[in-house]
Formats: sequence, C-alpha cells, structure tokens
Amino acid sequence: MEIKSAGIVGLGSYLPKRILTNGDLEKMVETNDEWIKTRTGISERRIAAEDETTSDLAFHAAEAALEDAGISAEELDLIIVASASPDMLFPATACILQEKLGIRGIPSFDLEAACAGFIYGLAVGAQFIATGLAKNVLVVGAETLSRIINWEDRNTCVLFGDGAGAAVLQPVERGQGILSIHLGADGAGEDLLKVPAGGASLPASIDTVQQGLHYMHMQGSEVFKFAVRVMGEAAEQGLIKAGLSKEDVTLVVPHQANMRIVSAAMRRLHLPMEKAYLNLDRYGNMSSASVPVALDEAYREKRIKHGDVIVMVGFGAGLTWGSIVMKWCKQ
Repeated sequence: MEIKSAGIVGLGSYLPKRILTNGDLEKMVETNDEWIKTRTGISERRIAAEDETTSDLAFHAAEAALEDAGISAEELDLIIVASASPDMLFPATACILQEKLGIRGIPSFDLEAACAGFIYGLAVGAQFIATGLAKNVLVVGAETLSRIINWEDRNTCVLFGDGAGAAVLQPVERGQGILSIHLGADGAGEDLLKVPAGGASLPASIDTVQQGLHYMHMQGSEVFKFAVRVMGEAAEQGLIKAGLSKEDVTLVVPHQANMRIVSAAMRRLHLPMEKAYLNLDRYGNMSSASVPVALDEAYREKRIKHGDVIVMVGFGAGLTWGSIVMKWCKQ
C-alpha cells in the first residue's frame, strides 16, 4: 500500500467579537495590567457571547477553511474536533458541527488532548490521508474556555480566551506537507491542570458545584516548569525526525500560552524570537484553538509561503505535548 503525504490546503479561524482587556479584569479580581503583561505577555482576550457555543465557533472557522480549500462540506470524508470545552459530554461536538455544516454520514469525532489537541488532531487526520481512507479531512480546534473559568480566580482567569481555528488536509506530493509528527503524554501530571468534577470520578452534585469543582484548576508553577522544558524538547524531536536542523526552520507556530514559555522554547532551539509567530497578546491562551488561529493569521500575513518549513508545537493538560514539522505546500 502506498503511504500518502498529508498537507494543509485550507485554513480558517474565528474569534468572538467581545474583547476582555486587562483593564476589565482589574475591576473583577485583584490584579493589574502590568502584572499580567509582565508574567504572561497577554493584554486582552476574546470571550464568546452568551448564545455562542464551541460548535458555533468551530462552524465559522470550518466554513472559512473549506472556502479557502476550494471545497464544499459535502466533499469531506472526516471531521475531527479538538476541544477541552465541548458543547457537552456527548454527543461529540464534531457531530454537532457536522449537522451545522449540513452534511451527514461521514465519521466525526472529538479528540481531547487539551492545548495540544489541534496537533494531535492533525496527526490523526494525517493517518487517514496516509492510508487512503480519506481525501478531505477537516481538523478543528475550538474552545469556549470562558465557560469553565472561575472568574474569581486571578491565577487562571487572566490567561484564557475563546476562539476556533480549522484546517483542511488533503494528499500532497511526497516531500511536501507533514514531514514529521512527535507526540507524547505523561499521566503522572494529571492533577496539575484539570476540571475535577463532571465526569465519572466526581459526578455533578450540589457539593461539587458549591466547591467550584466544575471550573479549571491549575498548579501554575508546576505547569510552567513542565512547559518550559517540553516545548523546546518537542520541537527538537520533530526536527530530528524530519531530518532537519534549526537552520531549515522558517517559522515556529507555538501554543500561545505564555510569552516566557515561548521564549524558553526558542532559546532551546537557538532561534531568534522573530522566527516565532505570536498573537497571545491579543487572544491569550485559547487551548486547542491557539495553534490553528496563529497558523491562519501567519499565513494571511504572508509570514508563510510555499516551500517554507513550519514547526507547530504545543503542550497541555494530561500532561500532553506534540510537534508537527511541515513543508508548506499551500500556494
């Protein structure tokens, strides 16, 4: 069986209209603009409207990606949605998205690797392309993290935002598209970043609601130490698997979690910060949506052109991490 290469042929993103600035947060919790900027690099983030769901954000990003790829939703063979804040436990947000796209019949499922979700999603979608099971794969990273944030917890509420990004994968010429995939996880870090209640281990109850256990809980310093180490390592491993060196890299598209984390990863790679695409100052940490939104913006700003070597890298709860090295084949 011939193994086919997979490449991105369409990109799209969607950001909610509401902007929540650091100044706004100063009125909500004990924090200030300088403290947030110094420690994270974030100035503002987007917040979904009350009537917007994760599948709504995913739908707008998916429509844009399909238009960019020049295909209709009816031509899709598979939908993968990566999200840590799905519409509900089940059915899958991908199935809800399928209905909103007006199509039926094709396999559609969710993938949960937190902030590394889009990279995991691309990796899975690429396997369907490689084996010939699919020709057109839609991968979406979408989040409404504002729904699971405790807006009285200044350690988490300053970090996160809502948004969605999408990519269409198709078979491409060998040597183009995805050159390497590096994924990893360490379940020993399960307690460092989590939403404790709402699942089988701690079902919803009056007590879990009153204790705020349906909100995100994070051991920030431990997550930071993990991220500083793993982001650079994952990108390095991706380049090694692709048979490339740092000199070959055109642009790094990192998970937009924290400026200090991205800076540490770039130092590990011995690359200047100019080679990292950053938009976290405007959007904060959008979890699985951060990499596809940044990739879409970088492409539209002409930071990426045909033949460029792109490194996407991220980490998330789980703990999870991953990188994808790609030779850009989209014109």
